[in-house]
Amino acid sequence: MKKLAPLLTLLGALSLPLAAQDAKPVYENNFEKAELDKVPADFLVLDGAFEVKADGGNKFLELPGAPLDTFGVLFGPTEKDSLAVSARIFGTLKGRRFPSFGVGLNGVGGFRLLVSPAKKLVELYKGDDVKLTAPFEWQTGVWAKLKLQLRKVKDGEWKVEGKVWPESAKEPAAWTITFDETAETPAGRPSIWGNPFSGTPIRFDDLVVTPVAK
Repeated sequence: MKKLAPLLTLLGALSLPLAAQDAKPVYENNFEKAELDKVPADFLVLDGAFEVKADGGNKFLELPGAPLDTFGVLFGPTEKDSLAVSARIFGTLKGRRFPSFGVGLNGVGGFRLLVSPAKKLVELYKGDDVKLTAPFEWQTGVWAKLKLQLRKVKDGEWKVEGKVWPESAKEPAAWTITFDETAETPAGRPSIWGNPFSGTPIRFDDLVVTPVAK
C-alpha cells in the first residue's frame, strides 16, 4: 500500500486540471434561440450596432464593419475573480486593413485579451494599459477561439492567463499569455470586444463563462 501512495498522489494531482476543465458553466450563449436582428435581453451593449445574424444555419452576434471604433458588450455574472470566459470570433482582412477583437473579464476597466493582427500580437490589457504581449499569427476568414481567466492564487496575488488558437486546431495546453497581478480588480461582468478596422463585420459565437479553482 505504501508503494501505491505516491502513485495515487500523482494521479490525484493530474486529475485536477481535468476537473477544472469540466467545471459546469455559469453562463452560456450560442445565440441559437436568440431573435434575429436584435441583441439578447441580458446583454449590456456599451457601444456599437451589435445584432444577432445567421449564416449557413448558424446564429451569432455580429458587429458591422462601420463605423471604425472599438465596441463592446457585457454579459454573464458579476465577479471579482475565479472566472474564465471563452468565445469563438471570426473576422476578415480587407487589403492591408485588419480587425482586432477579444474577450474580457471584470467589466470595462478589467482585463481584456485582444488579438491584434496588424501587429501580429495577442495583447493583454487592464483598462487602457497594455500589460503584456505575445506573438500570434492570425488567419483571416477562420474562426478563432479565445479564452481568458483570472484566478486568485492567495491574498494579494492573482494570475491572469489567456490563450488563442484556430478553431480547427486542438486547444493548446500552454497559455499564450500569463500575467501576475498584485492589485485587486473591481468586480465586473465578462465581455467581448471588436474594432472592425478592416471595414468588414466581426462575428462572435459560443460565449461561455466557467468558474476557475485557485
